[in-house]
Amino acid sequence: MAIRTSSKINASFSMSSMTDLVFLLLIFFMITSTLVSPNALKLLLPQSNNQTSAKAITSVSVTKDLQYAVDGKYVSYNDLERQLQQKLMNAAEPTVSIHMDRTLPVEELVKIMNIAARNKYKAIIATAPERK
Repeated sequence: MAIRTSSKINASFSMSSMTDLVFLLLIFFMITSTLVSPNALKLLLPQSNNQTSAKAITSVSVTKDLQYAVDGKYVSYNDLERQLQQKLMNAAEPTVSIHMDRTLPVEELVKIMNIAARNKYKAIIATAPERK
């Protein structure tokens, strides 16, 4: 006489533990993403229809050929920071107006903004008037 065991294997799978894990991960990433703040540069962005309240002491222009000019005088990129320091040395509120060709990549704008941030200058991005 053989003794039979009735041990049947259940082929079902419970998703409840996996959904709990997914929700915990979702909450974790939502909380950590709100704590991350980008390292933004403070800018005075002018309206294209109105004038800004800050008056720029000096201006930096960049042509589409990547030629830099401080108040109309061409300088190399390596001398740009030194020229700005000389121009804004005794200014109470040092402000730089940045004039760039619109076809240039944003990287060129960020280079000048980094120079302004290092020296604690305010930066204004010059815009053309809006066409209606």
